[in-house]
Parts: sequence; structure tokens; C-alpha cells
Amino acid sequence: MLNQIDLSRTDLNLLVLFEAVMRERHVGRAAGALNLTASAVSHGLRRLRLLLGDPLFLKTPRGVVPTQRAEELAPGIAEALARVRSVVASREPFDPARSTRRFRIGAPDAVSSVLLPPLLAELARQAPGVDIGLRQLLPKAGETTMALGWRDSLLALEAREMDVAILPFHEVPARFISLDLFSEDFVVAARVGHPYLRRPDLEHYCRQQHLVVSQGGDPRGFVDDLLERQGLARRVALTAPNFMSALAVLADTDLISALPRRFVDMHGARYGVASVAAPFAFPTYAVSLIVPRVAMMDAGVSWLASMLSTLVPKGAEGDGERL
Repeated sequence: MLNQIDLSRTDLNLLVLFEAVMRERHVGRAAGALNLTASAVSHGLRRLRLLLGDPLFLKTPRGVVPTQRAEELAPGIAEALARVRSVVASREPFDPARSTRRFRIGAPDAVSSVLLPPLLAELARQAPGVDIGLRQLLPKAGETTMALGWRDSLLALEAREMDVAILPFHEVPARFISLDLFSEDFVVAARVGHPYLRRPDLEHYCRQQHLVVSQGGDPRGFVDDLLERQGLARRVALTAPNFMSALAVLADTDLISALPRRFVDMHGARYGVASVAAPFAFPTYAVSLIVPRVAMMDAGVSWLASMLSTLVPKGAEGDGERL
């Protein structure tokens, strides 16, 4: 057990090394992130294996994979390092007005594109030196539940590949904090003048050629499940890797697509894309801010989460659960 070890004889930098290998799943990439040689990381891993009595990481052709013991240790090590970093950072409290920090936010582009205008306006007011990096997130194709679909995003968040995530999903494990930001639903979008917009009934809908947003190219979406329950089907003629590219395609074709309402309201007009209500009930879902609990010990991340929770995207006033 780690708490039985004489810490005066233990190099705590080994925990930083563990964190890097856990995040990168590759000894060479972890070495680069730590400004060390691959041999130094391998030597550190040997010491850590002896210390913890487990292989921790197993070699594969593409890098390394953690053992079950490493998976069990990872949350505790992450929490311990977060506390240490918080203590070190407390020497100079986070001041958004003076900070030049870069925060990383993960979200589907349909979410980030509606939050970006109010976010940039708020940064200009509160934190003009703070920079933002956006990481596009989409659910893993083929999964049968939201929890499995967004699992990779949660793992990336926990590995500190991003500071916060904003997802259409809120049922997260207890080690995360989830705050509902606003509710969202889907509309049917098509180019202005498309025949479907004049007769948006179910029969006409099923006869159209459809576009589905799918990062991996999987043509089946939630709409297909809804249609199947009614004994109906549609033709998915094209998949697009993100929502912005979907708008560009809709503008120049006769394809139609189910897209988030606020996203189309904000960006559809510039592409010549309009929308109508769906001919059957599309699900409404909560868009949530998700942060690892240990990350909230970082005053900067805590400030970012608090600031994001106050943003209201276009059309959201009075909608959904507010904080």
C-alpha cells in the first residue's frame, strides 16, 4: 500500500511520470511531454513497478495499456497530484484579470459554436489575457447508451487532456461534477427553398435523402431508432464529420438533416439553411458542464466552470435548468 511506504525515501516525481504514461498510453509520448528521454521514463516505470508491486503498463504494438491495478490507482494519484498543484499554485492566487493562462474546453462543435460568442464576450470583460483551446468531441459510434457513447470523452477529461467538457449528457460517475447549462432539441434543416420545408410531414420526410453527423462515418443515428419503432426507414445518403460541415453541405444540395435548434438558429442563415419542426417527437436533452472533482481544486478551473455556468446561448433564456 502506498500509505505504508516511507515517503522520505520515495521520489514523488514517479507519480507525475505515472500520470503522463496513463494519459499518453505511450512511453515515448510521455517522455516528450515530460521533457525526458524514453529510457528515463522506462527506468522510472521500473522503479514504480517495484514500489507498487504491479506491472502497471503492458506493452502493445501501439504503445502501452494500463493494468487493472493501474486503473484503480489512477484516480487517487490524480487527486494527490491535484492537491499538490493546488498548494503550489496558492502562492499566487488565480486572478482572471491578470492571468495569461490557456484553458482547454471539449465539446461537440454544435455546442461550442453557440457558446463561443458569449464566452469570448465574457473573457473580454473579465479575463482579456486568457486564451481558449477548443477540442471537438463526438460520441463513439455504435454504442447503445449515452454513458458508453461519451466514455472516451470522460477518460480524456480525467487524463487532463482538457480542463472541462460540455456535453449533451449529465449522468456521470461520482468522481465528476455535472452542471446543467441549458436544454436543447433538434429541428429538420435544409437549404432555403427546399421542397420539404413547404410540406414537412412524416411521409415526405422519409422520402428525402438525409445527412447524418458522424465522426466515424456510421450512418445510423437516433432518428433511425425512432423511425424503426413506427415501422419506417429513411435513406442516409451522406455522413459528415461535424455540424459545421453539415451546414455547408445542406446549403448546396437537396439533403436534409436533423440538427440542434440553437445551432441552426445561430448559424443557418449565413449558409442559406432554414429549419422546421420535426414531423415526430425528437428528444430534448440537457447540455451539461462536466469537470473532474479533483480538477475543481485548481482555482483557475473552478473560475472557468463558474463563468461558463452563467453563459446563456441564443434562445436559451428561460429554458432548462439554470444554476
